[in-house]
Amino acid sequence: MERSEVMELFAVVLMNTIEPYVRSLTAQIESELQLLHIAECEWTIHYELFETHASIHVETLVQEEDAPAMRKKCLQGLADALAEHIMMDKESPMLRNLITKEFKYENKEDVDVIEGYCTQTHLETPIEESPVMSSISGRLRRKQVLSDQLVLALEEAPQLSLDGFILFRMQDYLDELREIAEYAIDEFMMDRQYQEFISLLQYFVYIQEAKIPVAHLIHKGGHEFIILNDRLELIDANEFDASFKMEVLEKDINFEDMIVSTLITVSPANIYIHTRDPDMTIIKTIRQIFEDRTTVCAYCRTCDIYLGEAKKQDQLSP
Repeated sequence: MERSEVMELFAVVLMNTIEPYVRSLTAQIESELQLLHIAECEWTIHYELFETHASIHVETLVQEEDAPAMRKKCLQGLADALAEHIMMDKESPMLRNLITKEFKYENKEDVDVIEGYCTQTHLETPIEESPVMSSISGRLRRKQVLSDQLVLALEEAPQLSLDGFILFRMQDYLDELREIAEYAIDEFMMDRQYQEFISLLQYFVYIQEAKIPVAHLIHKGGHEFIILNDRLELIDANEFDASFKMEVLEKDINFEDMIVSTLITVSPANIYIHTRDPDMTIIKTIRQIFEDRTTVCAYCRTCDIYLGEAKKQDQLSP
């Protein structure tokens, strides 16, 4: 009967690292291999630290002719663990490097905001318009891409330099992160332009004297609005000086320009917003522009006339 020997299945090399980092990755690999429930595979994991690098070793007690089968069984678990490690510990630095080095954003606050857009919008959910993206979760799909690439690399050579893999074998993954960063930067720029425009409108509202005491903004549903004066008559913005509209609202801003333009033109001292949908974007925008001049009405006689009956709650909420 042939004697079983301890044989190395895989070795992962990490350059310029510290023991807690190596210990954590070793535990992660061990946990992933345990999920495979390989009953017949007696494997062990240990690491060695050197001055310039560290090595994590996956070994098995097996006869030599059985080693390839054991290697194949452990391969996917090791690749999944390394893929998760890359995404957890390397993805954020990679994104920040792209944002600062390739897209030239050096202000820390800007970089933080852009990375936040990446995380909130695209890292978990795929970009539907992109041909690179698939229909499943962005994170799960990226992990699968990494895992598949790691499997190929480990099949070629059981000793893997993780730093070399990240540098030379992750181009598709980096291209996707680059695309995510581009989308996030576009959103960052649009949001900044929008906020600058809102600030400009706030300034014009601030310097203008009130021209009428009250305006009632009636939101009849969807994108249907009417604006009434204090006598509940339709307001004709043409009766007021419209120079502001021509000079300021010639902007490519994606919200209901006409409503905002009319309100700024007639410059009411108070705006009562009658709506069943106070969280609608245009209503939030109006409240942001006119600030303490606005009151959102959930139910009143005017609501009853134009919007129909509703529960009498939150009658006037500032």
